Amino acid sequence: MIDILFEDNHLIAVLKKPSDLSQGDRTGDEAIDSAVKTYIASKYNKPGAVFLGLIHRLDRPAGGVLLFARTSKALDRMNEIFRTRDVKKTYLAIVGERPPKDEDTLTHYLKKNEKQNKTYVYDNEVKGSKKASLSYRLAGRSDRFFLLEVELHTGRHHQIRAQLARIGCPIKGDLKYGFPRSNDDGSICLLARKLEFIHPVKKEKVLITAPLPAGDVWKLFRNVEI
Repeated sequence: MIDILFEDNHLIAVLKKPSDLSQGDRTGDEAIDSAVKTYIASKYNKPGAVFLGLIHRLDRPAGGVLLFARTSKALDRMNEIFRTRDVKKTYLAIVGERPPKDEDTLTHYLKKNEKQNKTYVYDNEVKGSKKASLSYRLAGRSDRFFLLEVELHTGRHHQIRAQLARIGCPIKGDLKYGFPRSNDDGSICLLARKLEFIHPVKKEKVLITAPLPAGDVWKLFRNVEI
């Protein structure tokens, strides 16, 4: 079963759950794109192969809005929208430490280590690094945790995870970036909350929002304006 967040003749957005793969990889585990293709083939009685283009990716232990194109024209146009950053990407992250400032813009240089599947953060440019930028604000707090609303300006590998860890705020459950304990289900408390852009064909504003996960820690922030 897949949860559809948005659907028309050009695009389809689904709710990716933590542990879902955005698309197939060397693990051989079934990816969510296969389930979406099956859904489209069944709903629209499409014979043969179903076209589905992945527009962006989410880390496997994260969840939220995942957007696909249903036509090659929509894929090309959405790729350009993402390339030129004419899309607003909003995430929610739960961390165990209060950030140094209640709101800030972080700019670093990130370099991916392929063998470790991990990104390292530098204050200045180094060979092979890419500039990365995000903004965050402190949106809520509980006795033990803090909720950050993050607007992503670039789309680098593990960017939010690495940059928040750099300022002493690793995401809850993210052992790879320094949080001391894992979540029971293997997830990290990072949600792709919203995608906002102008539709590539209809030229209308599109806002796609993912619901908050059902876990106990997320329930702490049900009444926060996000």
